[in-house]
Amino acid sequence: MGVSGPIRVVVAKPGLDGHDRGAKVIARALRDAGMEVIYTGLHQTPEQIVDTAIQEDADAIGLSILSGAHNTLFARVLELLAERDAADIKVFGGGIIPEDDIPALKEQGVAEIFTPGATTNEIVTWIRDHVGPVAA
Repeated sequence: MGVSGPIRVVVAKPGLDGHDRGAKVIARALRDAGMEVIYTGLHQTPEQIVDTAIQEDADAIGLSILSGAHNTLFARVLELLAERDAADIKVFGGGIIPEDDIPALKEQGVAEIFTPGATTNEIVTWIRDHVGPVAA
């Protein structure tokens, strides 16, 4: 974890979901807010996402999931981070995630879930408040 410099965020689309417009909008908003963003592209495995986050010394991973596989995918990313001694990388997400699933995801260790309708400003503000050197 870097103490100085911009917040580094990996934005990823895990699984078979082929729709990435929302992820690209978020990635651009975070860049515009002065963060360093590594966008991994479509069809990433949890292993690829965690590898990227560790290689890039990321402060956070943002997962965009529309496929319905959010419970499995978030759990696997969190498990891999723990195995790799990188549990200090915060995991947040958004997409089509039923309200009923959010408490369980947060219990597993997902820091925040943004549902459709969340503004890019809300997401930027949350990351500034909860990720990186100030929040540590």
